[in-house]
Amino acid sequence: MRHGSPRRNAGRRCVRATERGAGTVLVVGLVMVLMILLASVLLLAQAAVAARRAATAADQSALAAADAARGLAPGEPCRVAGEVAGRNGARLAACTIEGTRGEIVEVRTEVRGPPLLPAATGHARAGPPPDSVLPG
Repeated sequence: MRHGSPRRNAGRRCVRATERGAGTVLVVGLVMVLMILLASVLLLAQAAVAARRAATAADQSALAAADAARGLAPGEPCRVAGEVAGRNGARLAACTIEGTRGEIVEVRTEVRGPPLLPAATGHARAGPPPDSVLPG
């Protein structure tokens, strides 16, 4: 039999000798593509979780710091914001106190995300409502 010529396989079909194993290579390739897609989806899901954690930490930190700035809770506002961020698994990246009486707090938090991606950040601002929405 010559190389590359058709060969009878149990009388059912012709198989070229050069095509033997092509199905295995195809299956291995498809499995690798599926694994890369799965890894990408998992990486994006982890990034989304980190972003949500950073946003939640920023919201809670800003609210706690605004309470401290208004005297409703004890402590220095930015220190309180850092403690709350830490309890939420985040790091306080920035804390700014504004307003005519120093009652508005703006914070930025960071949460370390999955490898290969930068840290997720959150931003929040809290303080008393504007005078125009206060009753009375």
